[in-house]
Amino acid sequence: MDIILLQRIEKLGTIGDVVTVKDGYARNFLLPQKKALRANEANKKVFEANRERLEKENAERRAEAEKNGEKVDGAEIILIRAASNTGQLYGSVNVRDIVNGLNDKGHEIDKKQVIMGNPIKTIGMHDVRIDLHPEVSVTIKANVARSDDEAELQTQGVDVLAQMFEEEQAEIEEMAAANAVDPTLEPGEIPADMLEEGVEVEGAAEASEEEDKAEG
Repeated sequence: MDIILLQRIEKLGTIGDVVTVKDGYARNFLLPQKKALRANEANKKVFEANRERLEKENAERRAEAEKNGEKVDGAEIILIRAASNTGQLYGSVNVRDIVNGLNDKGHEIDKKQVIMGNPIKTIGMHDVRIDLHPEVSVTIKANVARSDDEAELQTQGVDVLAQMFEEEQAEIEEMAAANAVDPTLEPGEIPADMLEEGVEVEGAAEASEEEDKAEG
């Protein structure tokens, strides 16, 4: 279907452009939300007659969005969530959580303005895009952590997940070192301390047998 864009649409075009899209996309999204008109002769005339007004209104909305964007851009919201030792959340952080977090900081954001490819499922600092206008986007930080202390570390730039991994690896290496076999031994050779323990056990067993014979 050929349509006339009434505002900028990502990957399609800007206001006034005539583009071709799938019928379903036009009928279910663009036309109902007044983002476009069918590109027939009547609508083309209507658009041209109102182009100046539409472009002026769009410029005013863009300017307001840019003004608000200066306040929102780079904002950080802290979201405390339960998670496993590997950093996987027991659940996820979704659009509603982002909206609530921003609203709590005094930023009035609609859920339609929050662009998230997928819900957040791990702790850490996550970039989330906010579209304040078709031509104005800003990025905020979602600081997802298991505690306020952990969130503070992440604010300071500490990669908590990497730190957890390093600590876990250190423990594994420490345990491996504690249980390591003497590298000077030949393949199949029994360590001296184990051999001595075996001799002691064997000697104790022989002594026990002698005692049993004596008692018998």
